[in-house]
Amino acid sequence: MSKKVILTIDSTCDLSEELIQQYNIDEVFPLHVLYGDQSFDDGINMFPDEIYKRFYDSGTLPTTAAISIGEYLDHFRPYVENGCEVIHISLGSSLSCSHANARAAAEMLEGVYVIDSRALSTGSGLIALEASDRIAQGMCAKDIADELNKLTDKNHASFILDTLRFLAAGGRCSAVAAFGANVLGIKPSIAVDNAKCGSMGVAKKFRGKFPACVEQYVNDQLDMYSDIVPKRIFITHSGIDEAIIESVRAILKNRGNFENIYVTRAGCTISSHCGPNCIGVLFMTES
Repeated sequence: MSKKVILTIDSTCDLSEELIQQYNIDEVFPLHVLYGDQSFDDGINMFPDEIYKRFYDSGTLPTTAAISIGEYLDHFRPYVENGCEVIHISLGSSLSCSHANARAAAEMLEGVYVIDSRALSTGSGLIALEASDRIAQGMCAKDIADELNKLTDKNHASFILDTLRFLAAGGRCSAVAAFGANVLGIKPSIAVDNAKCGSMGVAKKFRGKFPACVEQYVNDQLDMYSDIVPKRIFITHSGIDEAIIESVRAILKNRGNFENIYVTRAGCTISSHCGPNCIGVLFMTES
């Protein structure tokens, strides 16, 4: 008799509570948000709007910290002791040592399969929903893990930013670059490199008013890939005007044949790096 398969995710998957319930995700493990010696948990006692408030009040940004090996053991062990197998979807391994820590914990137990999503945000979330689909089909954990590992290079995650102010404050770009982008009205997009296990890099740069740049970005993404899987696509944002979300949704409806267009709000990790007014479309392709 096959064992029950438990599905767990890192909080960086940025899935809404509604989707967590809909897709029967058993547990969300929060990454840590650090302000000096104070530690908070992503989505539990620290949220993006609080990060923004602290930044605008004091210019201070947090750092994010991985889930430790011991914490992963505490999460996984009860499921294993209850006779279950576990599929865990982690943040891309080049972005955090959370994946390595989860793997180390899994190696101390039996039947725990940790998937390097090679992505972040709902790029990782897409892999989680694929896992859920396969659990619902009755597949065993090993077979699910084998299939998921073949999907990660078909996963496309990118965002467009309204400002580089947060990246500059966090030391992820120079103040000069941020100032220049602001003066010239440049709105950069950033994209995940799946080949590098989820590392982020600057992709295309857009110029003009932000709403128009967002529309250009979305159309460019749809033009770039001719074989987008129509089953589901995400619009994920870090706090943005509803009109921009609706303009993106309209483009996706007009240009695609998507069965599900999900809108989610990014958690503390993306938000602390990119700030508000960041939005992306995230999807999978057939090849």
